[in-house]
Amino acid sequence: MADRDAVAPIIDVRTGLGWDSHRLVAGRPLILGGVTIESDLGLDGHSDADVLTHAVIDALLGAAGRGDIGEHFPDTDERWRGADSIALLRHVAGLVAGDGWAVSSVDATIVLERPKLASHKAAMAARIAETLGIDAGRVGVKATTAERLDAVGRREGAVAQAVATIVRHA
Repeated sequence: MADRDAVAPIIDVRTGLGWDSHRLVAGRPLILGGVTIESDLGLDGHSDADVLTHAVIDALLGAAGRGDIGEHFPDTDERWRGADSIALLRHVAGLVAGDGWAVSSVDATIVLERPKLASHKAAMAARIAETLGIDAGRVGVKATTAERLDAVGRREGAVAQAVATIVRHA
């Protein structure tokens, strides 16, 4: 029989949502989840424009009550021009950990017409997991198309959305 006076540990759980989009342009590499993918078009932005990593960053910041990516890495600051988004994610993971939180899981979806991403999803999940210091099984990366609808479907851009769950033992 369980001890009635025993107190179960209290766990604080928070969830954040992140979303990002960037235009596709010629002459830029296509980087998603820290993985360079062969493509005739890449994402345009102040940093490396990695929409997947940016969405994960915003999800973590939101869960931790730390604002958004633009507050931490404004595109008006030349220090972030061409920045490696994985390095930005590593910094944000440090902020979250410094506040006493542990990343429990991340789930993300990329919407991109082409190239097809199925063969790259595991590498993207592994790179994000490694950066966050969690098991790759705690990071889900999914990919879909816009079925040739809207700007993404016309290959004008890409979108990513992420959900992150963080926990803290009280």
